[in-house]
Amino acid sequence: MSSPLDVLTVGNAIVDIFARCDDGFLAAREIGKGMMNLVDAERSAVLYADIEDAREISGGSAANTAVGIVALGGTAGFAGRVHDDGLGQSFIRDIGAAGVQFAAVPQANGSPTASSIILVTPDAIRSMNTYLGACIEFQPDDIRPQEVAAAKVIYLEGYLFDAPAGPEIFAHAAKLAAAHDVRVSLSLSDPWCAERHREALGRFVRDHVDVLFANEDEAASLCDCDVETAAAQLCQQVDEVVITRGADGAFIGHGASRHEVAARPLGRVEDTTGAGDLFAAGYLFGRTNGRDPLVSGKIASLTAGEVISHIGARPQEDVAALIAKEGL
Repeated sequence: MSSPLDVLTVGNAIVDIFARCDDGFLAAREIGKGMMNLVDAERSAVLYADIEDAREISGGSAANTAVGIVALGGTAGFAGRVHDDGLGQSFIRDIGAAGVQFAAVPQANGSPTASSIILVTPDAIRSMNTYLGACIEFQPDDIRPQEVAAAKVIYLEGYLFDAPAGPEIFAHAAKLAAAHDVRVSLSLSDPWCAERHREALGRFVRDHVDVLFANEDEAASLCDCDVETAAAQLCQQVDEVVITRGADGAFIGHGASRHEVAARPLGRVEDTTGAGDLFAAGYLFGRTNGRDPLVSGKIASLTAGEVISHIGARPQEDVAALIAKEGL
């Protein structure tokens, strides 16, 4: 049996490669600004050769959330797929050093470990260029039943729905969660992902999700309407709905309660990479450690505010001390 977990996160295991650039660099290479752009191995190699002063760290949306939960003082595991290569071994060492449980066996066959070249422009907008590699081969049995049984919440990354086995992975996770009385949480991840899978993801949300995370564009995309209408619809379907609004903070709907949480940037915004991931980390940490939705939202806002104050998707300050100082 795995050690007890607040949250088991499930998603793409990706080595993040961070670099700064200007808008002209993006335009010259036809990179969609502020988007998650899928690239093949050749395109990834060309972009990597073009960037300077790159920094590498294990990442992926769900993995970032797991690291954030641990940084706050919680316990988290991660389920994902890596190849038995240099990047895969680096991912395993790095996420383990962050205190996240990751028990996957690197795959001897198949595609290389995934990577994402994250280009940050001076306005702090990040544009991701992701080679999914081994993530495309993620299978339902990569989610281990004993890890789900050990968790209070299983958190699914919406990007994973793009994998060939995505719907089967989500169905398997929901089945395991129901069998072990574990809550299901989902991040919609990207408006285009929500649009591509609107019918299937919408059905999954209605049938299985207890805690839903989305930004305004993602919520509107899933429901195919304006964000206010989408929020109202989702609050009728899901126990807890969290919609982030960038500089305008976040909306939280829980039962009949509605809350607005202010944004809490810690200084100048340097890089929005990981803001949603760390917001989810703060909220799920709060909810699995005795806080109500409003206090959990305040923890989430503070945690996201820390990560956007520097390059990279992991906290650099002691976020557990920050929330303790705030009395959260």
